[in-house]
Amino acid sequence: MATRELARFLRSRRDRIKPSAVGLPEGGRRRAPGLRRAEVAQLAGISPDYYMRLEQGRGIRPSPSVLDGLARALVLNNDERDHLYRLALSLPSPPSRPANGVEPSVRRLLDVIDPVPAYVVNGRLDVLAWNRMAARVMCDLAELPEERRNIIRYAFTDPRARDFYVEWEEAARHGLAQLRTATGRDPGDPRNEALIRELASTSPHFRAWWERQDVKGPSSGRKEYRHPVVGRLSLDYIGMILPGTPDHQFVTLTAAEGSESEAALSKLADGL
Repeated sequence: MATRELARFLRSRRDRIKPSAVGLPEGGRRRAPGLRRAEVAQLAGISPDYYMRLEQGRGIRPSPSVLDGLARALVLNNDERDHLYRLALSLPSPPSRPANGVEPSVRRLLDVIDPVPAYVVNGRLDVLAWNRMAARVMCDLAELPEERRNIIRYAFTDPRARDFYVEWEEAARHGLAQLRTATGRDPGDPRNEALIRELASTSPHFRAWWERQDVKGPSSGRKEYRHPVVGRLSLDYIGMILPGTPDHQFVTLTAAEGSESEAALSKLADGL
């Protein structure tokens, strides 16, 4: 499983790189976009035959020095490099807690920082815990069945998501990339595989984007929402891995001081 995923990941990263981006000439007839296998091998300092066997999924386990060379040759970012190592070396994940296990101290922290919207998700973006303001910004999570509290499922299968996310495609692809990262961290997890099968069977967008092999870890940035009550919200988010967990993220949402979004959050906090 991991060998096949490694082969697919290498091919996807090779296809996306223009030769000029790594100092190679663009000329010559190319059957496909991106780098040739021999060019990746040259840049990584390995033989073309060895690299070909990697892309063919022949069960080779490359050394860390070879992986470093591949990461440089394919211009991988930190999330992609970590994913490469997990696929190639089958690195074990730290012992995990139960799927929905959230420490009482974390739940207290969620309550203490209210009215800052905050929630906890696992690697495949199941929402495990949240505070009052997170529910008011996103939806009343408590009303959803536990098995439906998943941000990726919402983005790809709920018609309301297209309107709720101002940049729906960006939000959906970001969530999908985090799911891909989770599959590299825990290959063969039946819950991940069930979610992938469900979304692939219902969403053409998910099927197409899944093949791109994009990965993403915890990050920070900005989310733009069209809230059904207070209108547009522009919120900065930070996702942080909780200590003692392999993939549980503590996510906070804040608005710039003096902004319209801050005023809108205040209205939500006051119950309108």
